Amino acid sequence: MIIVLKSNASESDAQIVRDKITEIGLEPLYLPGEEKIVIGAIGDERKLEKLELKSLSFVERVVPILKPYQLCNREFKKDNTIVKVKDVAIGGKEVIHIAGPCSVESEEQIIKTAIAVKKAGAKILRGGAFKPRTSPYAFQGLEEEGLKFLDQARKETGLPIVTEIVSEYHLDLVGKTTDMFQIGARNAQNFRLLKAVGGTKIPVLLKRGPASSLSEFLMAAEYINSEGNPNVVLCERGIKSFFTDTRNTFDLSIIPLLKKETHLPVIADPSHGTGVRDLVAPMSLAAIAAGADGVIIEVHPEPEKALSDGFQQLTPDNYAQLTGRMALVAESVQRFATNSG
Repeated sequence: MIIVLKSNASESDAQIVRDKITEIGLEPLYLPGEEKIVIGAIGDERKLEKLELKSLSFVERVVPILKPYQLCNREFKKDNTIVKVKDVAIGGKEVIHIAGPCSVESEEQIIKTAIAVKKAGAKILRGGAFKPRTSPYAFQGLEEEGLKFLDQARKETGLPIVTEIVSEYHLDLVGKTTDMFQIGARNAQNFRLLKAVGGTKIPVLLKRGPASSLSEFLMAAEYINSEGNPNVVLCERGIKSFFTDTRNTFDLSIIPLLKKETHLPVIADPSHGTGVRDLVAPMSLAAIAAGADGVIIEVHPEPEKALSDGFQQLTPDNYAQLTGRMALVAESVQRFATNSG
């Protein structure tokens, strides 16, 4: 439920509404805007009806939220949410580049990559220390050692890092190193993990599940938001379909749909979305044109020697060329993006 106060309502008026919501066991959310104060009420809306908030002289209107994702819904919050990862703002006018290898393989590899992607315009370094893999025999990541190498790369370049967390039991271990949690597609409906990262204030990059509908995707984000963490960035990374010529079916259409439906930032992952190196560039450009707030791309100094997903990773030179093209597309849609040149 959304309670919109009149333009002349005071802070004390807003407090009266918040107190009434709390008294009946619901959670009030205070959302002051430039012109009007909006107060959200999370919980059973049938309880709110008993308060008759419409009768208060300073209440303009009371609007029920009909969809199950209440906090993520743009009806609840009209303005775009800006998620800050250190000093990097995702969701504003700048299209943010996130880049790095699929897996952290050595200290030399991650630092070399970090230096290269920063020079090309990347604002955040990605790299997997923990790697959930389909096969138990595949490379599972360097784990804690990989986190140490990521930390060293951050010190060398100043880039904040995003890395995947695969279990709520790793919350403290990964949380003390990373600047942003990544929830991978396989864990998009791991509700205990979603609640665990929701209990922190560390930003979360939430990838869409392999078969998640828009509603299921936003409900996963709702789990994080409802635990008190508003810093969620949604990531389209492809879905399963009958089409087998690419690793996944990269669903560009969900980007503008999400931008219409939610105030949360939306980025795209064309590396996992296609799994084909030659398709990463055109899909990156298309995602920006479709309204993505950022692009996360896999980059490796020597993709042919990568321990995981080498077939979809760009070389640093490929990436530097692409960021220049992405900057041009961003400009064409009244945005901007940093590039190497």
